[in-house]
Amino acid sequence: MPITPDTKNWTWVLYRPCPECGFDAAAAAFDDVPDLLRDSADQWQGILADPAAVQRPDDATWSPLEYGAHVRDLCRVYRTRLGLMLENDGVGFADWDQDATAVAERYAEQDPAVVVAELGAEAESTAAAFAAVGPGQLARRGLRSDGSAFTVDSLARYFIHDALHHLWDVRPRS
Repeated sequence: MPITPDTKNWTWVLYRPCPECGFDAAAAAFDDVPDLLRDSADQWQGILADPAAVQRPDDATWSPLEYGAHVRDLCRVYRTRLGLMLENDGVGFADWDQDATAVAERYAEQDPAVVVAELGAEAESTAAAFAAVGPGQLARRGLRSDGSAFTVDSLARYFIHDALHHLWDVRPRS
């Protein structure tokens, strides 16, 4: 059964804590993003090593494998967006339909060992890209096609919430 696409505009997480995962992007420092990303990538090692990682908890929720593949691709997309913002202040971003990508790339059929290795590499590359940003570049701007405006600083905090939120999504449920 296909997953119902998430159509919420999550930009509100930049101003108040997420009531689901608890992450407070407004309180997060830009300089913490690389280490938070690296730590989250380490957590995916154990999650995707579990044989149950390929199983969806229900018909409406991605499996840990699918979430891991999404986080891998999330790193790629946000690293690209960061690069565009650093090259051209005020740049517009192409749309990214994460749900269409999950279907087209067959996230549910990928090999968890490959996904976790790729996720680790993408997270490290993305962490290094954010770590290389200079203080004078934090205010550079980018625009999503829906009109949502970001600075390099807010993009980093928005991105890290997304990555960390997906660890919350795959947490063991009691």
